Amino acid sequence: MDLASANCIALPRASLAALRAALIRDTGGGFAAYLQEAGYAGGEAVFAAFRSWLAARGEDVETLDLDAFQARGADFFRDAGWGALTITPVGDVVAMVDSADWAEADPVSALPYPSCHYTTGMLADFFGRTAAAPLSVLEVECRSSGSPHCRFLVGATEVMGHLYERMAAGEHYEAAAKSLQ
Repeated sequence: MDLASANCIALPRASLAALRAALIRDTGGGFAAYLQEAGYAGGEAVFAAFRSWLAARGEDVETLDLDAFQARGADFFRDAGWGALTITPVGDVVAMVDSADWAEADPVSALPYPSCHYTTGMLADFFGRTAAAPLSVLEVECRSSGSPHCRFLVGATEVMGHLYERMAAGEHYEAAAKSLQ
């Protein structure tokens, strides 16, 4: 994988964990916005790396159907060191992205809430580049907070806003996502 041509660098998992720990220590609850903004800013370069990765395999993101895009996206993120992931639709309006070994997660941190905030920003930009509208990402389970995997929900910004409202009212995310069809 040629990271340099896509304006990317390899970053050790330990560095990302140390950055998050320092932001939590120094900014308290405000750390999430910093990581999300940084992730979103990097989404374009990650998508460019994905395009290059596909081109090296004789493929183009514009010609992939949904199943092929999901499979190639999963392969790309695994090959890039982020971890193995699966992408599964939840009805017609939300996709679920799961990983049991996602790089940003730090199971030792025992945080009280999902906290792969860099990833939520990065995935929002990355997946938004293939959609007709901006997308939002919400992490609903995280290895950093004791879950066996990280789970991200991806959907149109308006849909995710409704999903978040339903979750804030106490509805489980899967039921809320299925009801938004």
